[in-house]
Amino acid sequence: MIANCRKPWRSVAIVLAILITILLHLYSRSTGTGSSPAVSINSDNVRQSMEQRNRFEGKATVGTKSLKPPSQEWAQQQFQKALRLSNRTINTLKSWANCGKTTYYFHNISVIYTGVPKNGCSNWKAALLLANGNLKEPLSPYKIHSGYFRFNNVHKFNEVRVNHIRRHFDVSDIKTNLDKAFSFTVVRNPWTRLVSGYRDKLSQGTQHSTRFLKIGNSIAKTGRENTINSRPENKLPTFEEYAKWIVMLSEQNEFINPHFGPQFESICIFRGHVKYDFIASVEYVGLLGREIFKRIGVESSLLGPYDETSDPRLSKSVLYAKEWLSKLDADLIDKLYEVFKVDFALMNYSNFTHPDFPLPMF
Repeated sequence: MIANCRKPWRSVAIVLAILITILLHLYSRSTGTGSSPAVSINSDNVRQSMEQRNRFEGKATVGTKSLKPPSQEWAQQQFQKALRLSNRTINTLKSWANCGKTTYYFHNISVIYTGVPKNGCSNWKAALLLANGNLKEPLSPYKIHSGYFRFNNVHKFNEVRVNHIRRHFDVSDIKTNLDKAFSFTVVRNPWTRLVSGYRDKLSQGTQHSTRFLKIGNSIAKTGRENTINSRPENKLPTFEEYAKWIVMLSEQNEFINPHFGPQFESICIFRGHVKYDFIASVEYVGLLGREIFKRIGVESSLLGPYDETSDPRLSKSVLYAKEWLSKLDADLIDKLYEVFKVDFALMNYSNFTHPDFPLPMF
């Protein structure tokens, strides 16, 4: 008798369990908290999805840091700390004529600019050459970055190199003109710059000049002890081989191409003992570029991915840096940091593991 009475209740319990399961499933789908079926996730798809969210409306979307750039007072103080770390001192007398070939003087607009490879220097030079009257019309990104101009390429405008200034001005006028000029440079997080140099100059799937092909082939041969097979794609280094090559050259005190080596070596504050009027960071160049052009007094803008409404923490180089650097062993990461420690100090740059990477910490 009792057994017969339990049957209807058992049926009701089963129905209720099914209904509860369905309701929980619908709820989890609507809130996004439910488990997903096991699928293979393509890292490129994830990266593209993150890039699509690379917009913000005046506030940060990753971590907690504001996207307002640091003050120039803080940037100047940070440069002083980097100088001390490099065991060098600054001379307040501006000796711009002693700077290297990557420092430029634009006489008509009274501007001195030091371009650091992989810090947007081609775009800056194109904009400044146009404002100075050396170019008659704006350059497209293709013309800036390709060999389209050959001898008229923006890298070839020797007349604006500061170390050629004696060819164009009287010696008595040089110091006066240079001292009056507005001077600036642009720096970048060393991790993203390291990755950008590899992607642009040495990675597979990119068209390279003969000079960088030779460098890439040399790195690959060194890293693989001459065991490379004949396939063209295997003659270029992996990112790990590239990282080890930089460490090796640094430990042996050998020359590192400026596209890959420490950026502070290109900055005239170390070479010419000068003090820049303005220091910009690539991570904020959309905002700071506008301020620089305002100070110069010209109507201009930068070509390329310098949109001040984009979050620099979600750029391609940042996403690749997080992915590739996380795969290197800790010892190699420590050695790379030693190579670029002065570069990190230039803006107290964040590590690739930080949620606000690659922004400066201020």
